Amino acid sequence: MSDASKDAADADTYALRSGDLPEIAAPDLPYRPPMPRTYRPRIGIIGTGGISGSHLDAYRAAGWEIAALWNRTRSKAEAKAAEYCPHARIEDDWQAMLADSEIDVLDITLHPEPRAAIIAAALKAGKHVLSQKPFVTDLDTGEDLVKLAEDKGVRLAVNQNGRWAPHKAWMREAVRAGLVGEVISAHVAIHWNHGWTAGTPFDEIDDLILYDFGVHWFDFVASLAPNRARSVFASSTHAAGQANRVPLLAQALVRLDGGQATVVFDGGVPHGPRDTTFVGGTKGSLVSDGPDLGRQTVTLTTPEGVARPKLEGQWFNDGFRGTMGELLCAIEDGREPSNGARENLASLALAFAAVRSRMTGREVEVGSVRGLHA
Repeated sequence: MSDASKDAADADTYALRSGDLPEIAAPDLPYRPPMPRTYRPRIGIIGTGGISGSHLDAYRAAGWEIAALWNRTRSKAEAKAAEYCPHARIEDDWQAMLADSEIDVLDITLHPEPRAAIIAAALKAGKHVLSQKPFVTDLDTGEDLVKLAEDKGVRLAVNQNGRWAPHKAWMREAVRAGLVGEVISAHVAIHWNHGWTAGTPFDEIDDLILYDFGVHWFDFVASLAPNRARSVFASSTHAAGQANRVPLLAQALVRLDGGQATVVFDGGVPHGPRDTTFVGGTKGSLVSDGPDLGRQTVTLTTPEGVARPKLEGQWFNDGFRGTMGELLCAIEDGREPSNGARENLASLALAFAAVRSRMTGREVEVGSVRGLHA
């Protein structure tokens, strides 16, 4: 064998090159935000802070009726109503929505600490609830709320809106459809500037990246490999030149049964944003890549060939239409929503383990840490 032939054989042996595969049609997967067939409830909004605009814009686009709004500062609720739902009434007390028999569903967007008690009151009143994420700050509270919803026969879902970002939704559905076989690895790398949070209330969250932001990606990993996460090793640090009080760089290695996952957050990179996700399975792989979370190109590779779906929509605000739409479909069908609170506890357990690992410098078993501050 000539040296050139030997070099080529070695390259093939050590996977230094890949063979060309044909382009194939991308499968049609149900990645778009779900819509109920006929169920059109009246919805109440408790909390009209900054993120509520994305909720209200998504609901307006879907044609869902917003019946009432409440906010601690009435003028903020009035401003949101004027912009998105001028026919909605403004309540002086959120309890009024619980007493309104014509309101079926409540979207509760408040921060976790005051939100839990309001969720409990809403469930006791027989209301279906969409809770803002992160759902709770401890698993015991979350389990109590899940049980309460089950006892009352109502649905409790979590606004993990990243699940319906088009690229993440398509990849998730490809995994669920068995297109890549059993997941072996999932790797997310996000390089972007989160420095806009300096001097805002976000800068008071010690684990802003691993918890408040990172829960989107822990939830994504949990949805790809349900009940397979066993431990997390995580770290965080300040980026050179960052203005934030809290670290903007963080990373976590997740040990799965029969696999692994990583999430890397370069939140202090001021130039050249990039977001890339790789999912490898026993029968194929998925890659999503783009300059930001709103512009992503997805590729599915299997032995049959390479497929590149043309995705429609944006994370903001289609993701918010997805979370509420899935809850409404679940109510209509009499089933648990895929973004149900019970399932979300597994995502939170990952995030809590990551925070504890960051604090201790040790690998932490998933589920062994019951809360963010435990």
